[in-house]
Amino acid sequence: MKKITIAIDGHSSCGKSTMAKALARRVGYIYVDTGAMYRCVTLFAMRNGCVLPDGSIDAERLETLIPQIHVAFRLNEATGLPEACLNGECVEGEIRGMEVSSHVSPVAALPFVRTAMVAQQQLMGQEGGVVMDGRDIGTVVFPHAELKIFVTASASVRAQRRYDELVQKGMAADYDDILKNVEERDYIDSHREVSPLRQADDALLLDNSHMTIEEQDQWLLERFNEKVKDEA
Repeated sequence: MKKITIAIDGHSSCGKSTMAKALARRVGYIYVDTGAMYRCVTLFAMRNGCVLPDGSIDAERLETLIPQIHVAFRLNEATGLPEACLNGECVEGEIRGMEVSSHVSPVAALPFVRTAMVAQQQLMGQEGGVVMDGRDIGTVVFPHAELKIFVTASASVRAQRRYDELVQKGMAADYDDILKNVEERDYIDSHREVSPLRQADDALLLDNSHMTIEEQDQWLLERFNEKVKDEA
């Protein structure tokens, strides 16, 4: 059976990664979390003096360092889930905190950052049999993906989910700060000059504001089975 490419795009904190991981595990595909890749670049920028005290990005310095950044994913045998690695170091926990979250959108909007990460993403998925989620997978990374999904939910719902996730991990969290961050990221992602967040013309819309994880997983599996049947 032909293995297809699945592109899942959408707003931040919509649960894209959760559903993409679940689908990949269920159908035996490779999962790539592109949002984690941009978070890794952001962490690298923070560690190497490219994020200035006022929050602005020293883009010139980061561009000279971008060839040093390699992002990969390593399977955690205990959880069965992939974890992001920055130049061989597992940074999964560090990239999920609010400090990285507050800087990731302006870093991800830099053209040279997107060029570098898109090249790495395309290498990961060139053989098909991959589920990839992010902001521009169906429009830029894999415009010819056989199955494209665009996920959205209200900002308040997404902020609550992010808050609950951080609390569950024992991390400090403030709902109002998270909501502000979600709204700011929506604006930056949708208005950036290079690869702005938008729904591909042939993408299926999934608003999961009022869906359980089980309901959205079932919806996604049904769309996958339909597409594989069509491609057979």
